[in-house]
Amino acid sequence: RIISCDGSFHGRSLTDLAAGSNEKHREGFGPMPEGFDHVPFDNLNAMRAAITDQTAAILVEPVQGEGGIKAPSPGFLKGVREMCDEFGILMVLDEVQTGNGRTGKLFAHEWAGVTPDILATAKGLGGGFPVGAVLATEAAAKAMTAGSHGSTFGGTPLAMSAVGAMLDVVLAPGFLPRVDKMARVLWDKLGAVVAKHPTVLTEVRGQGLMVGMRCAVENSILVGKMIDNGVLTVPAGDNVVRMLPPMILEESHIDEAVQALDKSCAEIAADMAKEKAG
Repeated sequence: RIISCDGSFHGRSLTDLAAGSNEKHREGFGPMPEGFDHVPFDNLNAMRAAITDQTAAILVEPVQGEGGIKAPSPGFLKGVREMCDEFGILMVLDEVQTGNGRTGKLFAHEWAGVTPDILATAKGLGGGFPVGAVLATEAAAKAMTAGSHGSTFGGTPLAMSAVGAMLDVVLAPGFLPRVDKMARVLWDKLGAVVAKHPTVLTEVRGQGLMVGMRCAVENSILVGKMIDNGVLTVPAGDNVVRMLPPMILEESHIDEAVQALDKSCAEIAADMAKEKAG
């Protein structure tokens, strides 16, 4: 059995949907495969209590994406690693959204100083080209015997070339530190907007350039206003608006987006005031 977290999202195959816990995502699909035990995210005590002699692995997103851009408490991933080592089970990380430089490190788990046994990644892996990968330690990979798994187009040269080109850019000296620097600039400026518009926004959260803004109004309202003002954002769980800017952004792009956010929040606040006045 595999322990996964409430609020997680791991994909749209049946097994991925079973690993996640969102009933809305499961609508129209089934029956769900067995084998997953769900516990609250960022709760090491609940995770430990769920471990049995049938537990094979713990599956975690370093930052929950669809669940609302939720970053765990400091020490959570290290605690998961220690728990896996204690019980002899695998630590599996879903870095589909957090990986490939998004948080200012190649992979988000590097911030916690841990190494997983298995890691899934995709999205930014190909810089826009559709490709995914599963990485595993030598010990974990021993279970992948010849013929036990395959993919018709797995390892195709075009996809591998795209991955190689992406890594050439992301691993170039100075690139990831600059992502971290731009993320800190963005967070500072977003924080000022949140403080200015408490009736619209309540917090900024996430990690690096994986940013969520929790709303005091329905998140779809802010997403619509942002589109009207020239910035594309998307909704996420827990009434969050998700902002995932390109990692090559300049500070001028940040200023443009923050100005659009400020304008959008002011317009929403004005609409709310008019509605309240009757």
